[in-house]
Amino acid sequence: MGSEDDRLRKPSQQSTTMRAKLKILLLIVSTNIISIYLFSGTVLNINWPENAPRIHLWDSERLLRELNLTRYKLSHAQSSLSNLESKCATSSALLETLLTELGRVHGDKAVSDELNGWPDELFGELKLAAGPHKLPLGFTSNIGSDELYPTMGMGCRNFQPEVIEYMTYEPGQECPSDDVFAQRLMLKGCEPLPRRRCKPKSPKNYVEPDAVPASLWKIPPDSSIIWDPYTCKNYTCLVNRGKAKGSYDCKDCFDLRGREKVRWLIDNGKLDFSIDNVLKSKPAGTIRIGLDIGGGTGSFAARMRERNITIVTSSMNFDGPFNNFIASRGLVPLHISIAHRLPFADGVLDIVHSMHVLSNWIPDTMFEFVLYDIYRVLRPGGLFWLDHFFCLGNQLNSTYVPVFDKIGFKKVRWHAGRKLDRGIEKNEWYISALLEKPMY
Repeated sequence: MGSEDDRLRKPSQQSTTMRAKLKILLLIVSTNIISIYLFSGTVLNINWPENAPRIHLWDSERLLRELNLTRYKLSHAQSSLSNLESKCATSSALLETLLTELGRVHGDKAVSDELNGWPDELFGELKLAAGPHKLPLGFTSNIGSDELYPTMGMGCRNFQPEVIEYMTYEPGQECPSDDVFAQRLMLKGCEPLPRRRCKPKSPKNYVEPDAVPASLWKIPPDSSIIWDPYTCKNYTCLVNRGKAKGSYDCKDCFDLRGREKVRWLIDNGKLDFSIDNVLKSKPAGTIRIGLDIGGGTGSFAARMRERNITIVTSSMNFDGPFNNFIASRGLVPLHISIAHRLPFADGVLDIVHSMHVLSNWIPDTMFEFVLYDIYRVLRPGGLFWLDHFFCLGNQLNSTYVPVFDKIGFKKVRWHAGRKLDRGIEKNEWYISALLEKPMY
């Protein structure tokens, strides 16, 4: 135990320690306050009141001048540092390009090149499908290489595990029943899908299709397709789905005796254009071939076929055999999504039509790319028939009218009208337009 003097000395020591800690705390706070002033970007112009007490430990005005000068120098140094970082980034990019070119000259390959952009090394069927493959006759000037790369969507590389699953099968045997899985991969950007070395399942009791024109408006037999991927297991179910509750893509498209039978026959001078009036806008016989984007079950192509015009119909199989149904009518289906570049050369089509599919659900930037792609495939004087394009009232003039004007289509017909089936307060609109690619 300590003496009485020791006990009296301990509180004094504790008090001294506490005062030291307070001094340190005050010093830290003061330093932080000065730092905040220095780096806040504001000039330290402090106006002292005349009756304020003066501190005579140093020259306060001189100190303020020094602080302001220091702040200016720091700001200038920061600007110089930013310029230096920019120059370093440029130099780094140039150096990287130089090293890449030197590596190419010496035959070196980067790791990403060795994997062809895939996150992980390929194996099995996917490796064979992705290539590249050496050309038997060596270098050809047509492609500028001695290797051939199979076509595959860049989006496939973002979903490598799913693509591996898609490419897992027994070569030469029956393909897995994975239509829904494959289509989802396409919609994720893996389009086109890699080729496979397997055989799709064939329907039993298949019968030959009917001849044109009888096939144009006839429901095919149920034995014409494989029903595994779809909720409905026969065409009767698909036809009746138009009257059933629930939301389906192109709900009543399979009912060829319903609305499909009368589409594009009547022109009301507003949103509904007739095929015959559209064709009259051009010299007779000059509309011969075209494309219907998102054409459902192909009824637009069927009507045009009756007028000796060939229309390719793009469509997806959303819980229904849309492509098979189009083919059964003696028409040409094209299984591609709206994100896919149109598989036609520049300036070859007389007409492009789209009803409902092109609308405000598509991101603005992608929609602009789609319109430019349509412009690309149309010949000079070709027609773009935009049929019942859906948007909101505040988008009509602010977003969509400017983009059509920007691309440069000539307006042959243009009608905007309210969509009222869900109520006027929704401010929903349709646009129907007949646009022409100019002939310069």
